[in-house]
Amino acid sequence: MTTSPPPHPASLERGLGVWQATALNVANMVGIGPFITIPMFIATMQGPQAMIGWVVAALLVLCDGLVWSELGAAMPGSGGSYHFLREIYGRSRWGGMLPFLFIWQFLVSGALEMSSGYIGSLLYLKYVFPGLESVFIAWHIPGGTRWVAVAAVVMVTLVLCQRIQNIGWLSLVMCAGTVVTVLAVIFAGVTHFNPALLTFPPNAFKLTPTFASGLGAAMLIAVYDYLGYYNVCHLGDEVRRPERTIPVAVMGSVVFVSLVYLTMNISIIGVVPWQEAMTSKNIAATFMERLYGRPVAVAFTGLILWTALACMFAITLGYSRIPFAAARNGDFFRMFAYMPERGRYPLVSLFALGLLTAGFCFLDLQNVINAAVCVRIGVQFVGQIVGLHLIRTRRDIVLPFRMWFYPLPSLIALCGWIFVLATADHTALKLSLAVLVSGIVAFFVWNRPPRPDATELQTWREVSDPPEP
Repeated sequence: MTTSPPPHPASLERGLGVWQATALNVANMVGIGPFITIPMFIATMQGPQAMIGWVVAALLVLCDGLVWSELGAAMPGSGGSYHFLREIYGRSRWGGMLPFLFIWQFLVSGALEMSSGYIGSLLYLKYVFPGLESVFIAWHIPGGTRWVAVAAVVMVTLVLCQRIQNIGWLSLVMCAGTVVTVLAVIFAGVTHFNPALLTFPPNAFKLTPTFASGLGAAMLIAVYDYLGYYNVCHLGDEVRRPERTIPVAVMGSVVFVSLVYLTMNISIIGVVPWQEAMTSKNIAATFMERLYGRPVAVAFTGLILWTALACMFAITLGYSRIPFAAARNGDFFRMFAYMPERGRYPLVSLFALGLLTAGFCFLDLQNVINAAVCVRIGVQFVGQIVGLHLIRTRRDIVLPFRMWFYPLPSLIALCGWIFVLATADHTALKLSLAVLVSGIVAFFVWNRPPRPDATELQTWREVSDPPEP
């Protein structure tokens, strides 16, 4: 019988507890995302009825969170999905394809997710410096202000090129303003809320194909903002009592963040009419300027930019370790396991993510957000749901936590992911397919049998063609 290994005694004393694990999840989930997605979120359904998307997406990630919780409690270890897929589907030639494909698509989807933060930050930077775009146009620089985003990518990447002990304190300082920023918006909105602004367009809730496609688009954006509810699973071997801590951290963070996001969205459109909000390029700055004037809005925008930088810093730090861990275990290209003796950081993995992120900074923000979610669905989310059913039916793995009402939540999650894919933009679907196909090709290139050298060929000829007597 295969069982999950017992936790190391030291980890029971020094590991992450429920509160720390939940806080890490929340810190990963709460970032600049809502400040850049609220306008396009409302636009998906042309009205505040798009808030249904938040609720349905919350149900989806809650059900999917139960899948993560069961897998994380049964197989606690570093790497999250990579660790789960590796353990479930085995380490044979064909069984190793899914973990490889996850790392391959993770490089793309992770870079897309990070680039969306940099692109969205530019919208707020232009609010602070209205003439910034015209300067780049006057200088005839192709790509315009997107090069500012690239410069930020380079800066964050270089800052992370040092020992983890040296940047631990910096991550705490940088993430401190995130919760303050969100709570400031909620407080300002609640104290100035105007219920008369919450009007709905005609036939807002009429069930039509347009309503369904709009709901799917709204769910996709909401899922993008919820990404990170599984962050504790990446640190499973550093969690105290994972059979309890991981499920509580995953489910608790989803409930908390969904309530915060829903409150913040309603607070904003209770001050800025939704007709105006869905066309705004920097909705949080518009919101604060409407209430307190431009000087306060500019100062608050600085806090948003700090939050964005902190979020990019934390995400890059965590994401760069996953391809590195896979390569170190022999499940990805060996060069990604390179770590310089001086500094001890995953150099190739870090720079590969940085290079992809910088390249994606020149794409359209809406396409980047859509693709960041769609690319993950097939291999990561669906692969884990199928894998959980394989464990339940074909493997003797101890499951210290079992999802409630199995298999209903996992089937709801599966249907939800399929619905999001079915209603997604064609550009995002094409990119997802391209990533999948290229990953399969890369797997065969990486996993091809080694060619024998000249000595091996000579030995083979001597054995197969013995000299005549």
